[in-house]
Amino acid sequence: MTDVYTLGEALGVVSSGRVRHETEARLDVTGPEFNLAIALSRLGHRAAYLGKVGNDELGARVLTVLKGEGVDAADVRVIEGAHTGMLLRESRVGREPRLTHYRSGSAGTSLTPGNVPIDRIGSSKMLHVTGLTAGLGRNALEAVRTAVSAAKTAELVISFAVEYVPELWPSVREAEEVLGELACASHLLFLGQDELDLVKPALTPEREVVVNRGAKGASVRSDRMRYDAPALQVPIVDTAGAGDAFVAGYISAALDGLTPPERLHRGTLLSAAAVTSASDWQGLPTRADI
Repeated sequence: MTDVYTLGEALGVVSSGRVRHETEARLDVTGPEFNLAIALSRLGHRAAYLGKVGNDELGARVLTVLKGEGVDAADVRVIEGAHTGMLLRESRVGREPRLTHYRSGSAGTSLTPGNVPIDRIGSSKMLHVTGLTAGLGRNALEAVRTAVSAAKTAELVISFAVEYVPELWPSVREAEEVLGELACASHLLFLGQDELDLVKPALTPEREVVVNRGAKGASVRSDRMRYDAPALQVPIVDTAGAGDAFVAGYISAALDGLTPPERLHRGTLLSAAAVTSASDWQGLPTRADI
């Protein structure tokens, strides 16, 4: 049985300084669900990933990484004639990196409801989806909705990370409607401090709401109790991927039957590991490392 089934777009990421002056850059592959599946697999959980990649070198790299990390990639499809999406991440002194998305027409954005394996989701313990994938277009949103519906029918735990990327949405109002809908369908809700207003209807006492505040730590409200955990102080190389790692750590601890404070602790451990590496996922720990 699969522990966690997830779906999304894996894409190439080029990290550099300001492009107009930079002569060197770093190439990797990333994606919130992609990173989460790898993190869970390294911790000994059975993770399955659904997505589409182009018949190109980036697509081959995505598949090589997933399979090499022990993630079930049986549902990943290689699309002839399509390209794998790209993300340009430019570092800036004293500010958040500038992100430029090259996703239009990519293989990953062509995910449709017909690609979603209802039976495979139904035989899993948990479904994890994100608002980023829901924002990739109408077909991708319907694919996410189909997966959520399948999970509801099978009475699975549904985990949802808001992952609001303004550039992917026509308007804030549409983002609020969709993200609020998915948040209300979830049992585990992950979001940042600045995303609370986007999903207000879902912030009810019966839902486990986990707020990641980055360097300020994290908190969870569960069973009408609030628990807090400080962020761990470690040398920071790159903060990209830290949020995905935190979610994976929290979910891992939940699968292990640990308490909310223990879930927060494992989340902060994985987040700390992620920021010590230039890669979104290569620095993630195994269970033995933890």
